[in-house]
Amino acid sequence: MQVILDYFPNLSAQQQAQFAQLDALYREWNAKINVVSRKDIDSLYAHHILHSLGIAKVINFKPGAEILDIGTGGGLPGIPLAIVFPETQFTLVDGTGKKILVVKEIVQALGLSNVDAHHARAEELKRQFDFTVCRAVTTLDKLCAWSWPLIKRKQQHALPNGLITLKGGDLKEEIATLPKGTYVDKIPLSRFFKDPFYEEKYAVYVQA
Repeated sequence: MQVILDYFPNLSAQQQAQFAQLDALYREWNAKINVVSRKDIDSLYAHHILHSLGIAKVINFKPGAEILDIGTGGGLPGIPLAIVFPETQFTLVDGTGKKILVVKEIVQALGLSNVDAHHARAEELKRQFDFTVCRAVTTLDKLCAWSWPLIKRKQQHALPNGLITLKGGDLKEEIATLPKGTYVDKIPLSRFFKDPFYEEKYAVYVQA
């Protein structure tokens, strides 16, 4: 928990309390349904919650903005982002019903009124969003194909609407599969977080 406060020192008392609850909630649910690698649950804050918040270092979501978390799994990155941006609306979707059950229970326990969770695939959605976000779901070309029909044309952030995804390793081949002229920015998370875990981790922004 302290690692979150180190990098996000301006959290309100309510936000700090919500982050503090995550450890017990994820341990309880992970014992029933595997949503975080069981061998890595002790690194929940340092490797999972903070990783999700890499997106909050790249963009400051505006009040009233609508964000879609594709393939949210156990609610990452959507739940940590929803805590940090309480006036932004988050929709979390996953194709696995059991995982969305966990997300709904955690959201309810935290009292997050700015989160909707649905057992659905991104391509089934009929609404549009300012940004899509995700964490290690699939390749960039697939994420873009799912995201672009769901992105609003009207802009309200300095960063144009698009996809922000958390990825690791060498991404040259993935980026090369995108259509010519696509604007891509690969932002090293080591710029924000000192832990060696983040040395090969990136937030990848693709403009819609």
